[in-house]
Amino acid sequence: MNDAVNRSSTAVKSVVQVRHASSSAQDALMNSSQSPVGAALSLTNVEYRYAGNRAGDGQPAGLGPLTLSIQPGEFVCVVGPSGSGKSTLLGLLSGFLKPQQGQMTLSGRELSGPVPELTLVQQEHALFPWLTVLGNVGFGLKTRHLSRQEQERRALAALKQVGLEEYAPRRIHQLSGGQRQRVSLARALAVQPSLLLLDEPFSALDVTTRHQLGEELLGIWLTQGSTVLFVTHNLDEALSLGQRVVALRGGQLALDAPAQDLTLQDLKASLESA
Repeated sequence: MNDAVNRSSTAVKSVVQVRHASSSAQDALMNSSQSPVGAALSLTNVEYRYAGNRAGDGQPAGLGPLTLSIQPGEFVCVVGPSGSGKSTLLGLLSGFLKPQQGQMTLSGRELSGPVPELTLVQQEHALFPWLTVLGNVGFGLKTRHLSRQEQERRALAALKQVGLEEYAPRRIHQLSGGQRQRVSLARALAVQPSLLLLDEPFSALDVTTRHQLGEELLGIWLTQGSTVLFVTHNLDEALSLGQRVVALRGGQLALDAPAQDLTLQDLKASLESA
């Protein structure tokens, strides 16, 4: 029992240390003369409603109107209960849904459909079992007009980022759950996205692996500089990973604040029914 408590405590402390380091590094990046590689994201009065589907308050379920701005290279966590609009937000940003009202821009350009500089990592890894690990990671590069050598170089570099370079020739069924999620993350990183969307990517993993992958994601974010929008049900995870935490409730913005200024009680209170 004591060993389990110690391991959990060590994992939490480690994540918190990485979070403080990430905040300092991000401040330095934003204040330097070198522009962050991440994209600026802006949503203005964006709204999407599902016809015939009602939320608990009797209003059409969906999202908005929502106004939200994310700075280049920022790491933002989005939390909220089921039906709060998190999945709708990701659907809109990734181009699977089109806003019925409002405007979305990515680095000043209208965002109205799928764009190559934006990638999505889902809870289910959606890897191809007939391809090797390297083949899966390099799959998204096939449309980038790169030579085969350059595709392989980028895929191997992405695998190295997640610590799986030696697993390149293996098949997906030979990997653990945590390794498969690392491959999914590497596939997203290989295309060098300016905006990385993550839809509860660690929710199916055990606590230890979840903390470890959280630390690794923060380290990769510091190195690559992409803007990150991380959706999670786990409030502790949001506070540990994010620079900012955005809470949605009933499709509306319930809270938007720096993670370092929030407590778990603050988050829980923001998500309680009005």
